[in-house]
This record gives sequence, structure tokens and C-alpha cells, in this order.
Amino acid sequence: MRKSMSVFMAAAMTAALLAGCSGNSGTAGNETTAAATTAAETSAAETTAAETTAAEPAADVQVPSEDAPTAAESDSVSLESPGTEEAAGESVTLRIGSLKGPTSMGLVSLMDKSENGEAAGNYEFTMVTDASELVAKMVAGDLDIALVPANMASILYQKTNQGINVLNINTLGVLYIVAADDSITGIPDLAGKTVYMTGKGTTPDYVFQYLLSAYGMSADDLTIEYKSEATEVAAVLKEQADAIGLLPQPFVTVAMAQNENLKIVLDLTAEWDKVAENSGEGGSLVTGVTVVRGELLADETTAAAVRLFMDEHAQSAAFTGEDVAAAAELVAKYGIIEKAPVAQKALPYCSIVCIEGDELKEMLSGYLNVLYNQDPTSVGGQLPDDAFYYKR
Repeated sequence: MRKSMSVFMAAAMTAALLAGCSGNSGTAGNETTAAATTAAETSAAETTAAETTAAEPAADVQVPSEDAPTAAESDSVSLESPGTEEAAGESVTLRIGSLKGPTSMGLVSLMDKSENGEAAGNYEFTMVTDASELVAKMVAGDLDIALVPANMASILYQKTNQGINVLNINTLGVLYIVAADDSITGIPDLAGKTVYMTGKGTTPDYVFQYLLSAYGMSADDLTIEYKSEATEVAAVLKEQADAIGLLPQPFVTVAMAQNENLKIVLDLTAEWDKVAENSGEGGSLVTGVTVVRGELLADETTAAAVRLFMDEHAQSAAFTGEDVAAAAELVAKYGIIEKAPVAQKALPYCSIVCIEGDELKEMLSGYLNVLYNQDPTSVGGQLPDDAFYYKR
């Protein structure tokens, strides 16, 4: 039976994606640098918006019929059983999809190894600029694994009749408050001020409203000016010396390159963690997660390939923190951010991680619960059950 599914297409606004990365404040160059880098960064930054936003209802995507080809029947998956789990995993080609933004940054080392024939597993990588395209490919069975916005994973779970599982968190929060005002050291300091941001009714907006409420505040205590695109927020920050903006990476780096007086004054991931620690709930601020079609985990051979990918993904994510300069070169090589120097500045703030198991469940379930309490449709109408979270 075919079911039509309304998927959330990310509004191009705040940029995003992907532990380590709550950075310290600092400037990122001058206006001459900005002029050379802004255009180069716009594509990656706008794609990042798809990684941080809950989308608005968009296209119809058809759920495959029950007799549609499964992963085991797909031409790109070989199911010979070599006898060991590692060998079995190496016999399968997994089709991996990601967004051209921070979520893909954690994959660049693995992408490079795969291209050079040095990866342990076999992979075909697809990078797109629209989250709804990943959703459509997952639903149609054209991808085996996808790196998607956290709330979209929950939506996919509901719309595919629990047909996907989440493997890991690949990106924590990438949202920051930037300003030239050193007096802003916490959320309460925003009272009476004007904050420029994008995406009313999207996940960055939900995050900000949640943090305000945690301090007994609401949107009535300040002025929120919504812009249609993050580039508009960056333009305001460039033109108005006292402007305050809520932006994701890599837009933060671009904005600071345009105005050398700007600095990161609040890391919303750190602010979220403070609230969660005090309340004992709320999980963590999560941007991107990695999902897999459930039938791959049900087959011994393809499950071995998935676990092998998880290992290599973790190694690749760790690489971005261990050798930022080399990672930045690869980020530029694969066109995620055009200029390696800009990528090198942005990477430490992109919160690239690879978190799985019990920690994955605790962090992600808390985050989804916050979104659900603000707007149930942002997570597909209901919270996913325990089967959603894969633990090996």
C-alpha cells in the first residue's frame, strides 16, 4: 500500500551542522576577507540551514509499496557471506546521502579514503543541498543511510511506519548569538534588546523560545526581527554596529569576517546544557543525526556493513578535530566550503561528533521532547518509541 507523506523541507535561513565544538569568541578577519569569502560560503551556509531547521510542509513523497525491492534485492548491495563480520561488511556497497554543509564535514575523511580505495567498507556518497531530497531518496530506497536534521529523522520514522533507525548524532548545536556587545553573557542579558534571526516557526526559533522560557522570559521581553535568509541577518550585523544576531555556522564565521568587531557572545549549545543540567531534562541541542533503513539491520550481512560504516564514520568525525587544517582542505576539496582558510576557522565551531548508544538516546530523546512540547508536528506528530534508537 502506498502512502503519501508530507515532508519537511528546510527553509533556507540559519546555517548548520555538526563534539567538540563549543568555541570561544573571536574575530575572523576584515571586510576585505569577507568580500572574498562571502560568495564562496553562501552555498554551503544556505544548505546548512536545511540542517538546522524544521521544514515547512512541502512535496508529496510516496512510501514504497510492501512488495518494493528491499536492500537485499538492490543491485548495489552484494550479499555474499565471506564468513566473518568484517569481511561480510566489506562485501556490501552502502549508498550514503548527506547535506552540503556541516553534517557532511564529518564525512570528508571517509569520503577521501573511499575515493582513494583506502576505506574498509564500500560506499557511494551523494551530497545534496535540499533536505527533502534526502527524505525522498530514503523513502524510495535509493539511499541506505542519510545524515539528516534531527527532527526530520523523527518525521521519517513516523512516515515510514518505523522503517528507519537512528545510528548516531553527527552534529550538536551550531547556533550562536553574535554581537559587538561584551555585556551579553547570558540569555537574560538579551532582555529589552533586538535579536535578528531567520526561520520563524523552525527549530532554531523553537530552541531560542525554549531558552527564553527556561529563564522566565518570552518573546515579549525583547524584540525578535525575523529575516528570510541568514545572509540578510549577516548584512544587518555588518551595517549596524549594535546589532545582535542569532546565526548558525558557517554563517557566524562569514558574519565575523564582514565585521571585525563581532564576536560570539553566546553559544546556544552551552546555554541549552546549562538549562538541561538544572532541570534534569531537555537532552542536548542536536542538529544532525545519521539514519539507516531498518531492513539493513535485519539482515546479518548488511548489518555488518552498517556497523563497519559506523566505525569509519566515527574515525572520520574524530579526524576533523584532530587535524583541523587537513580536514579544512578536504572540506574545500568536496565543495562544502569553497575556501579552506574559511573552513578552518568554521570547523572548531561546527560541533562535529559521533555519539551513539545510550548517550544518543538520552540526548536526542530529550531534544525531540522539547520540540514536541512546542509543536508536535515538528517531530512528526508524536515522539518516536525506543525502537527508533539503534544500539549495537
